[in-house]
Amino acid sequence: MKLQGRRALVTGGNGGIGLAIARAFIAEGAAVAIVGTNEDKLATASAMLSAEGGSVTALRADLSDRDGCRAAVEEATALLGGIDICVNGAGVYISRRFEDYTPEEFRRVMAVNVDGPFHISQAVLPQMVARGYGRIINIASSAGKWASRNQAVYNMSKHAIVGMTRCLALEYAPSGITVNALCPGLVQTDMSETLEREQAAASGVTPDAVHATMLSRIAIGRYLSPDECGPLAVLLAAEGSAAITGQSIMVDGGMVFV
Repeated sequence: MKLQGRRALVTGGNGGIGLAIARAFIAEGAAVAIVGTNEDKLATASAMLSAEGGSVTALRADLSDRDGCRAAVEEATALLGGIDICVNGAGVYISRRFEDYTPEEFRRVMAVNVDGPFHISQAVLPQMVARGYGRIINIASSAGKWASRNQAVYNMSKHAIVGMTRCLALEYAPSGITVNALCPGLVQTDMSETLEREQAAASGVTPDAVHATMLSRIAIGRYLSPDECGPLAVLLAAEGSAAITGQSIMVDGGMVFV
């Protein structure tokens, strides 16, 4: 029970990687508040986690909005009694040729993928500083480490998260707070299905062709399961990880970009 007695806030915890991390935290003894925008998915995720014996709270919030982020942190803090671990897991994906992105699409990706973690982190850090302890885990992506065709805006958002991770780690290390990024490669989620569909449209090929190309770049020969991201998140959230900070760690099955 590596996280016994710890309290965690997980944005994007109603599905995909965020939900898998919430499950891993609960299995290690943490009380978890999951935050998302879709009420039905939140209800389903909360029911599943509760059925597994977890202590879970579900909160609906607009994670592209500063007030929504701060309200979610305040509510989670009140319900859990504090937040020791913060996972910025909410994200959106839009694939286009660079010149085809609209201003609205650019703003949407940045609002959720960059503004959200910025506002959530700003809201949660004061209590961590006061306590002299905290763990922030940002869900970036392999896209935050490499260049990719037809997803420049998404990559820009994830490069920003990698940069924010390094800066916060440096700034808050004296306060006993670690800040790291988990960088998944291709994980079998709703987002990976969107990636294949939109990449196909942008490239003029079929989704099956995109899928085959992606598989050819993964050493283990398959997409990852969301659950395979949970163990690293637990490691980074645990008390014994105090010397690991400012890192952006790949979980990609040996993925390469060519």
